[in-house]
Amino acid sequence: MHDSRGAAPPARTSRRAVLTLVAALACTPLLRAVSAPAAPVNGLDEPGKKEIAMRLVSSAENSTLDWRAQYPYIEDIGDGRGYTAGIVGFCSGTGDMLDLVERYTVRRPGNALARYLPALHRVVGTGSHQGLDPSFPEDWRRTAREPLFRRAQDEERDRLYFDPAVRQGRADGLGALGQFAYFDALVIHGEGGERTGFRAIRRRALRTAVPPASGGDEVAYLDTFLDARVWAMKQEKAHGDTSRVDTAQRVFLRRGNLDLDPPLEWKVYGDGYRIG
Repeated sequence: MHDSRGAAPPARTSRRAVLTLVAALACTPLLRAVSAPAAPVNGLDEPGKKEIAMRLVSSAENSTLDWRAQYPYIEDIGDGRGYTAGIVGFCSGTGDMLDLVERYTVRRPGNALARYLPALHRVVGTGSHQGLDPSFPEDWRRTAREPLFRRAQDEERDRLYFDPAVRQGRADGLGALGQFAYFDALVIHGEGGERTGFRAIRRRALRTAVPPASGGDEVAYLDTFLDARVWAMKQEKAHGDTSRVDTAQRVFLRRGNLDLDPPLEWKVYGDGYRIG
């Protein structure tokens, strides 16, 4: 209270009040320290970002941004994995095509692809077409007209590649670009434990770089991961062209676009693409 006779004398602070103030100040940083870190903004599973991810993959896999036109796609690209087909290149030789046809057959028994299941089991791990030629490609293309089969492709893409990439990317503290780098690596190399699988690529990066979730710099970590990815691609003759990393993902990284925000411009195999 102001003293009308002049300036009020300074109030005496009790020892209890001092202790209370000290305790309050001491607790403030502790409350901040235990707050959970914010999740990366603009994760790849946000619909707009997922659309961008699929366009990026399609530019490398099919030389077009129209990824939805790839459900009927099928050919042997000579990489030793048999037939490559669909929106993320399901392969008869790696087992993901088998998983897809099995999923679809559970929902639609007697479909045109169901009769190839014994052959798809036999060719896993090989580049063989035994039991698939000559009619499997045409049956695939015809079946891809069916919405239920397209949905099955979407679900297998998410189960095998997209969702694991987003989960691991978030666990490592990465934003949309890092999650996409993981997704693209999973699509090409699979999760597998071999030295060129996704897990092996990530382990190789972790030898010399620290992910953001552990206190590392996101750009430095992703640069190291992409180095490991390029090394893995060069171990396989069919993936010797590393432009999907060098003139696409690395371009976004050097521009600091960790959230994959458009506009995006990149090249794959010398062809230029743009998302406005």
